[in-house]
Amino acid sequence: MSNEIDDKLPRSLEVLWKRADRRSRGPQPALSLERIVAAAIELADAEGLQALSMARLAERLGCATMSLYRHVASKDDLLVFMMDTAPGEPPDIELAVHGWRGGLERWARELRALYYRHPWILQITPGRPPLEPGQLAWLDCGLGTMAGIGLSPHEKLAACMLILHYVRGEAQLHLSLSQAKEHQDWNSREMQAWYGRTLARLIDAERFPALAELSAAGAFEPGDDEASESAEFDFGLSRILDGVEMLVRR
Repeated sequence: MSNEIDDKLPRSLEVLWKRADRRSRGPQPALSLERIVAAAIELADAEGLQALSMARLAERLGCATMSLYRHVASKDDLLVFMMDTAPGEPPDIELAVHGWRGGLERWARELRALYYRHPWILQITPGRPPLEPGQLAWLDCGLGTMAGIGLSPHEKLAACMLILHYVRGEAQLHLSLSQAKEHQDWNSREMQAWYGRTLARLIDAERFPALAELSAAGAFEPGDDEASESAEFDFGLSRILDGVEMLVRR
């Protein structure tokens, strides 16, 4: 049996790369793939990915559910189209103004803002590296900030992926905390205060010496939520960029 991977793309990707016929199988002047995808993104943004179904989408568009299938073969295909469309165009980064470090930092912040706008993206796991043109445009933008700085192609890709994973992880934590706050009907300070009190009650200095030291120092007490969150993100991003800069200077 052959171990070779089939190079044929799924139909959804064929459509995105304009290799497949995007015409509907029947006359639907009021409906289009673009309109369906836009409505799906709006629904996911407003109510979360769990609220998205073909029936809800049809209701939002004022059409029969079966009408959607003339344009979208399945919900899985719809998610691929949404992943391609939602990011929009990547930022136009002028390296002459920002330099490679400033450009890479801006790329990371724009990526973070993208995940905050469309948190449902974090819940979709296609099971493969990105192949959607919209997703690849953002990766190309990040790689482009490091043009001409002496890093090898593998080092550039590794640096981009490191930042991507960091930003995605921070956004995932933000999403989880937001969902927890909604579930408990707490604001950020109340949740952080509860966590600090609970942690202090559970840990002891003998078993968790490092955590106990931080707890005693008030590290888990609530502060200004947005400022604290931003400071933590800035700290981590700066340390990653410091590491890349050391590699460049090498």
